Amino acid sequence: MPDFEYPDDLKYTAEHEWVRLEGGIARVGITAFAQDALGDIVYVTLPAEGDVVVAGGTCGEVESTKSVSDIYAPVSGTVVTTNAALDATPELVNSDPYGEGWMFEVQVSDEPGDLMDVAAYTSGLE
Repeated sequence: MPDFEYPDDLKYTAEHEWVRLEGGIARVGITAFAQDALGDIVYVTLPAEGDVVVAGGTCGEVESTKSVSDIYAPVSGTVVTTNAALDATPELVNSDPYGEGWMFEVQVSDEPGDLMDVAAYTSGLE
């Protein structure tokens, strides 16, 4: 398994999304493992601002040169912003998945229950 970075201040899902929770807002993206498995990302479809997302439900897609994969909402709530930079430069998800490659932010309505810490997430990758 390649040696990817997994920041320990984030929470993770079994579907390879990451979440940074700050004051009721959850910033969401996909992990280094996910972007590597997908290959070169060429298009990202994100939920719209104001959309209500439900934890575990699909809310977008990532299209790569290899395949199209669903994006799952790791938390329930209302989308408050999306990363417009991904429209022009979707490859940011490959080059900086935890920084400039973030996808959307959600005003959390329910406390997320099944998010994993970095140790639990990475143990499932081996």
